[in-house]
Amino acid sequence: MRRSISILDGNTFLACDEQGDVDPSPSVPTGLFSYDTRFLSTWRLRVNGERLHALSVDDVRYFETRFFLVPGEPTHYIDAKISVIRNRTIGGSFTEDLAVLNHGDHEVELSVRVDMGSDFADIFEIKNPQRKKAPVSAIVEEGQLRLRYLRDRFHRETVISSSAAAVIDADGMTFQVRIPPQAEWQTQLHVRTLVLGAQERDFRESLKLRYVRSRDELDEEMRRWVAAAPRLSCDSPPIASTYRRSLVDLAALRYTSISMAAELIAAGLPWFMTVFGRDSIFTCLQALPFTPQLVPATLGTLAYGQGTRINDFSDEEPGKILHELRYGESAGFEEQPHSPYYGSADSTPLFVILLDEYERWTGDATLVRAYEFEARAALRWIDTYGDLLDTGYIWYQTRNPKTGLPNQCWKDSWDSVSYRDGRLPDFPRATCELQGYAYDAKVRGARLARLYWNDPGYADRLEREAADLKTRFNQEFWVADGEYYAFALDTDGGQVDALSSNIGHLLWSGIVDESRAGRIAELLLSPRLFSGWGVRTLATDCARYNPLGYHVGTVWPFDNSIIAWGLWRYGFRREAATICQAIFDAAEYFQGRLPEAFAGYPRARTTYPVEYPTACSPQAWSAGAPLLLLRVMLGLEPQGEHLIVDPELPTDVGRVELLNIPGRWGRTNAVGRSRTPEDEPEPAVLPDRSRAL
Repeated sequence: MRRSISILDGNTFLACDEQGDVDPSPSVPTGLFSYDTRFLSTWRLRVNGERLHALSVDDVRYFETRFFLVPGEPTHYIDAKISVIRNRTIGGSFTEDLAVLNHGDHEVELSVRVDMGSDFADIFEIKNPQRKKAPVSAIVEEGQLRLRYLRDRFHRETVISSSAAAVIDADGMTFQVRIPPQAEWQTQLHVRTLVLGAQERDFRESLKLRYVRSRDELDEEMRRWVAAAPRLSCDSPPIASTYRRSLVDLAALRYTSISMAAELIAAGLPWFMTVFGRDSIFTCLQALPFTPQLVPATLGTLAYGQGTRINDFSDEEPGKILHELRYGESAGFEEQPHSPYYGSADSTPLFVILLDEYERWTGDATLVRAYEFEARAALRWIDTYGDLLDTGYIWYQTRNPKTGLPNQCWKDSWDSVSYRDGRLPDFPRATCELQGYAYDAKVRGARLARLYWNDPGYADRLEREAADLKTRFNQEFWVADGEYYAFALDTDGGQVDALSSNIGHLLWSGIVDESRAGRIAELLLSPRLFSGWGVRTLATDCARYNPLGYHVGTVWPFDNSIIAWGLWRYGFRREAATICQAIFDAAEYFQGRLPEAFAGYPRARTTYPVEYPTACSPQAWSAGAPLLLLRVMLGLEPQGEHLIVDPELPTDVGRVELLNIPGRWGRTNAVGRSRTPEDEPEPAVLPDRSRAL
């Protein structure tokens, strides 16, 4: 595949080829994007009319990249007399320092041309190409090129300037340069993205958002971010490098929400550079022991956007937590229901789970009390709008069959939920993990009601409902002839009997009967689900299994981190450690940056994890996965004012130390060491799952 090079700062990013060029593409997310709009679709360098070829690309930082180039074909590289260095940074705006070097002993005259253009495509238009509703204009001003798109009140502009004199036309800039021998010519190209509103002011300026930062400011921000996280010292260099890569990628994905003026984590580059209810919550859960400061703004944004009415177009319902919030043209003109969109059935119970987990870790009772109304509304949604068939389960079916998401669980592609024989069930559907989340939300909600909301009667009711749900679930979802939990129930209450990775989420939620937990652990580590690089999304003996299918056979690091957490909570520490080892092994082949997903081929057939062709990278909950895996390996669990440390490390990892772990205890350390084969294993002690965590 042609390699794509990306730099990013929050939800502003630039994706280009190995030469640093951006060629116009109606269907591939290359170019400069910010707040769901492509501000540059063409950025192409030529010297004397020739395209350049890459010698090397230096990914300096997540916000800076350097390209080393020469003109001509590869056969000419050995005696190239001219070379080019493109050093670019992104910090809200985009800057490219362009240098052309003369390595010869004679002066040279060169024509340096940068083609520039923008289609102002909405990110959804790139997924589904279509004609723009208004024209793009190019205005040549003194010293700059202004590209403009105006459709009613939707106004976006790209303003490009150069520090060196240029001949500017509607399609770019041309520089006629003379370079003495052993000298160089330089210019700095600066690109501003304008998200314009009333009075022709940028929205971000009117909200006083710091959306433009210098390289030094970004460096200092990253240094402070990494320094604030616990310090990892371990005998495994791959784990250490993956840990740092995860912290840096989470720093890179931070952006400031226009609607809330709060710092949030974008879900993933390139398609999901905005807040997602499900992804944001899971990322916060994964990263809580390391970056707890992410949680309050995330909870605040989701609470602010919580549904208050019934809206078929956006799938909004009272109490429902949003799925996705977009800022692009299609959302603004309601061509897509994403401003915001509520098409997920899991974000709502997960909101309550995160609120409780955050308090357990930090002791921040003030936040729990502040969001009592929203948490109660979320719990009420589970029993009302979430229970479409009045059976006591969460079901989903979009209210908007034209543009809404059909599948509203985390496996939200069209064919992700199927019977073992490959048939797709009708709607509504009740996937198994949704019931686990509902159970966990009620157990945790009961704890919050008893301890912080001064409502023991409500707590008792939630506990009774959770116990009843667990009993019914274990009766009605259990596939007797396979001894596992069904993927889902169909409209008639029949079992959608495919074997999927979702059963691991059930362990995490605590809804699994103790007597069945061993069988679930066995299946998760069996060749049907476990590839050797991780747990597949769908078992190999299911008709729709495809090792390169988005949700039907690939391995998702996020999924595996939750599964490992679930195994750990039921006492299957060695099995959890096996999954941790597999994902860290895979991370080494991705230079520490785990992608959204990778292929589910058996490890025996591949010497490395095979890439999934369109996986997001970096992606927030993939970056969060190694953090949660470290928590699992070290056995970190808050208990009152103390942090319990009960490590079970994979074989040959050696010693792992995590220092200055923040929480209600202040700061503390955790140390673990992997056992050698000669070590006597400790007997597993199964925790009591009849209570809260």
